[in-house]
Amino acid sequence: MLESLRKAFSQFLEKISLEELNPEKIKPLLEDFKVELVKNDVAYSIAESICSEVAERLSGVKVKRFEDIRPTVKGTLRQILLEKLSKNRQKDLIETVKSKLSERIPAVILFVGVNGSGKTLTVAKVAKLLLKNGFSVCIACSDTFRAGAIEQAEILANKLGIRAIKQKYQSDAAAVAFDAIQYAKAHGINVVLIDTAGRMQTKRNLMEEMQKIARVAKPDLVIFVGDSLTGNDAVNQAEEFMRYLNIDLVILTKMDADAKGGAAISISSLINRPIAYVGVGQSLDDLEPFNPEKFVEDILS
Repeated sequence: MLESLRKAFSQFLEKISLEELNPEKIKPLLEDFKVELVKNDVAYSIAESICSEVAERLSGVKVKRFEDIRPTVKGTLRQILLEKLSKNRQKDLIETVKSKLSERIPAVILFVGVNGSGKTLTVAKVAKLLLKNGFSVCIACSDTFRAGAIEQAEILANKLGIRAIKQKYQSDAAAVAFDAIQYAKAHGINVVLIDTAGRMQTKRNLMEEMQKIARVAKPDLVIFVGDSLTGNDAVNQAEEFMRYLNIDLVILTKMDADAKGGAAISISSLINRPIAYVGVGQSLDDLEPFNPEKFVEDILS
């Protein structure tokens, strides 16, 4: 995981250690570094920002003759990356559910994203996480479009011992969400997780359908599920979804298979929302809280 991105940072640190810390000397190194960042799925604007901040913060830094400057540069990179990744989390999954529990009404969580991002499996992973924390959960099968989506959600729900609320294919997705919320209220269920159809961000009619689901369900949290392997596409998708819905949190899937990792650096900065969790496998237990400090250390190690 992150091998390619780690190599890009390592090579930059090695090259800059051979130069004096003055703007003219490090400018060509930063230009090369920017190219490597973009190759590793860091959005161009973010790569440019990282490099310009490195140049600015290292400008005027005094080091003794023969002193190894790598720790100084590494510390600067660490600080910049953490600033990009550590967005204020105004909403938290577990705390949101706890607050609704005190009101004696179910927390409603809406999952959105494009086709193939691993949304349905992620819904089930979040369901298991919530069950481990002592909450009761049901799933709304609001993906009434993709063949097999309802069956997939039902199979996963059965594994977890929870109820999946469904209607027929081509049914109104918002109506399914409404039914699930009513079921949760009637049966004292703490959390409703709404699985929606994957939709390309360029399809305006599907994006408007997503808005309808949100209007009906009135979610307490909207979670964007992005595939880290798609790199900058995941970033562009998140930006476009933000035009239609107020995303609260991001979950990046398939991080265990991502050698680049640049999407994680870009997505938080560009939509100003934190990555809450990352998917690291196919098991229902393979969902980990995203730790910016650990992520940065992995890159710079």
